[in-house]
Amino acid sequence: MRPGYAAVILVLALTVLSVASPARAQIQSDITAPSARVRGLPGAMRVQALNCRTQSPPDIRRRIVDLALQEWKFFGSRDAAPADDGANDTPDDGGRRRPRLPPAEAARVAPSIAGYWAVTAEGSWIVARQNDRWNGPDGIAARWNAPWSAAFISWVMCEAGLSATAQFQRAVAHHTYIDQALRHRDGVASQGAFIAYDVGESAIEPGDLLCSSRRPLYRTLADRRRQLGVGARSHCDIVVKVDEAARRVHAVGGNVRGVVSLKQLPTVQLPGKALAAHTGNDERPIFAHLKLRY
Repeated sequence: MRPGYAAVILVLALTVLSVASPARAQIQSDITAPSARVRGLPGAMRVQALNCRTQSPPDIRRRIVDLALQEWKFFGSRDAAPADDGANDTPDDGGRRRPRLPPAEAARVAPSIAGYWAVTAEGSWIVARQNDRWNGPDGIAARWNAPWSAAFISWVMCEAGLSATAQFQRAVAHHTYIDQALRHRDGVASQGAFIAYDVGESAIEPGDLLCSSRRPLYRTLADRRRQLGVGARSHCDIVVKVDEAARRVHAVGGNVRGVVSLKQLPTVQLPGKALAAHTGNDERPIFAHLKLRY
């Protein structure tokens, strides 16, 4: 660690810890905060292995929504554009890198983001690699070395009660569990908690996942099915509310502009179809609706 940097991190950490988080105080007492899955300060943080929760199916949908909203509030209840995805570490449409979080805010949320990673198989080495970044010239404000939107979804499902990988394959990339839901649809992976549908094929409910892609560009499940198992730049958000009167679907996702954000997705009602949500951007369309089957 650079000389003097440990002292800066300690001051920031103590400042953060001295302020209670009302967001996490409002939810059920049996939910473990993601920060409980790591130990140490940024720059010397390590993953602490904890089991995922096992929950009865009737409670899982409610818990998924509660957890998504909990983290959204913890990150400041921020909104994002419908087409925003988890690519906060790449140049935006203007060719400029998106802004980093202020150091104090980055220090406050770092243990939570590390906790999301902790539920994935790659979490330990990703957090270890991030320590190197925190010890580098950018300090605590350094961007995460890997997009963490899939890790966020994985933590929500882990804490919601989908403890078995046969129910939900926790991963560092969304395409892993999208493919699991696709295989479930195709008669394989029958224990999976989610089943994949094309947009408008099934009614959207809170607790479901809506997934888009950027590279490769998918528009239907058939597009992804042809590349099953191949890496893809994709992103999924958790549906927390369906507002049919306002023709909006509210969905929460991680690593959107560097935080957990809420999107208000416009909808369209096509003849003979269920209400379909979309991003409004033809280059980042929603191509998969992962429906929670409980």
